[in-house]
Amino acid sequence: MIQPGIRSLLSPSLETAVLAANGFDDGAEGPGSEAGDYIDRLTIRNNDKSVVEVVRRIREYPLAPGRIPIHGFAYQVETGLLVEVAAASALGAPR
Repeated sequence: MIQPGIRSLLSPSLETAVLAANGFDDGAEGPGSEAGDYIDRLTIRNNDKSVVEVVRRIREYPLAPGRIPIHGFAYQVETGLLVEVAAASALGAPR
């Protein structure tokens, strides 16, 4: 389920999305959203910490059952491997 704040940012963009030869593009046929103009695309400074925070958010989500394990992995672009982030997986262990 998409959170209401994210939904409000996405829906105007989805209304203007156009499938082009190189992927989706904003066709500028509607109001769109300027929110993306303020996002630094390379803001992850610490991959492991980021994975831990994502697992924490999932674990704390009220509809995520505590009995299921949640694992955290980081994708290494150089090797193409998924590497487990132990701190994230420990945080996501079943309660």
